[in-house]
Amino acid sequence: MSQKTTAGNRGKGAASDCYVEFELTSAGGIHLELNSKVKSLFGAKIESLCLQILHFFDISNTHISVEDNGALDHVIAARVEAAIKKQFKTDKQFLPDMLPQNQTGTARDKKRRSRLYLPGNTPKLALNAGVYGADGIILDLEDSVAPDKKFEAAILVRNTLRAIDFYGAERMVRINQGDKGLDDLDYIIPHFVNLILVPKCENGEQLQVISSKIKQIQKKHHMSHSVHLMPILESAKGVLKAFEIAAAEHVVALAIGLEDYTADLGVQRTEEGTESLFARCQLVNAATAAGIQAIDSVFSDVSDMALLAKVVAKSKTLGFTGMGCIHPRQIKVVHENYAPDKTEIETAKRIVNAFYLATEKGLGVVSLGSKMIDPPVVIRAQTTIDMAIDVGMLKQNWRDEYVG
Repeated sequence: MSQKTTAGNRGKGAASDCYVEFELTSAGGIHLELNSKVKSLFGAKIESLCLQILHFFDISNTHISVEDNGALDHVIAARVEAAIKKQFKTDKQFLPDMLPQNQTGTARDKKRRSRLYLPGNTPKLALNAGVYGADGIILDLEDSVAPDKKFEAAILVRNTLRAIDFYGAERMVRINQGDKGLDDLDYIIPHFVNLILVPKCENGEQLQVISSKIKQIQKKHHMSHSVHLMPILESAKGVLKAFEIAAAEHVVALAIGLEDYTADLGVQRTEEGTESLFARCQLVNAATAAGIQAIDSVFSDVSDMALLAKVVAKSKTLGFTGMGCIHPRQIKVVHENYAPDKTEIETAKRIVNAFYLATEKGLGVVSLGSKMIDPPVVIRAQTTIDMAIDVGMLKQNWRDEYVG
């Protein structure tokens, strides 16, 4: 007689999830027990899906119990598959259909002002996360997932990457540390993840190993889409290796995790931030030297928006271009306070307008007054313009009314 295995969540806080108990039997066929508040409406559909999954994995004798709390098909499928795979090893995967919009890539220099962290094993938080307007949505497999839930979380995140509309947000996953993180890649690389956050990164070799594994997986699946990396510096060793990490292959942004960093130093994180000033400046300089984005840590007080605004304003003065969010209400504040001020906007307008005028005249050189304008300066100015438009500080057709 086989052992009973489980997957999923039940009880308080398990909305949009389900809890599956699975046990192989020697005979008797398939005995499926469904307990659902929506059984009268969707019971037949849920049962049909469960039977389809069982047949897919060639299971003909089992007792399976499904306690449904409003889970969507991709969640039910992930939970049933996880419970099955805890019983026996198989390379087969029951995959939901991939949404066409989830097969798109993202640019290396895409705006990453905000990234919203979501626990990878809590499906209700991912269902409509994209509507809040974050630049990136992080499905987290690391700190927010209990050790005994990481296997089933990886399967759920895989299905989420395929089945949930992110509404244009960059699709990000924070993997685990070490070998477990390398295992996570098998669940996300074939399913068009855009960016991988690498926790507690301390040297470039770690990133080389990850990049090599990504290439192996892509070759196996005949894929060639770009997968960006965002290492997170969370230790004194990582901070001292900041440029080596920033300059590694596929790295587009460098982030800092101040909770773990201050813990590594053995100091308390303060509102003033003097204890982390060296690390943050080191990161910004390394990122700038490597030509990538500098991303600040999360702000943990989800109720104090006034203090968040001050923290973001200070972050911007240090050279950061974005930070992490742990609640949707933080996104708007982050965007508004990383936005350019009036002086920055006017300077950017002059530069971009000069670029357009030179282009219209067929000139190969852009100048503003007596100064020559290099291409990187034009790109930064256009980024400033885009940010100003995004937060409503500038009209899309601003050049129609511009008088330089």
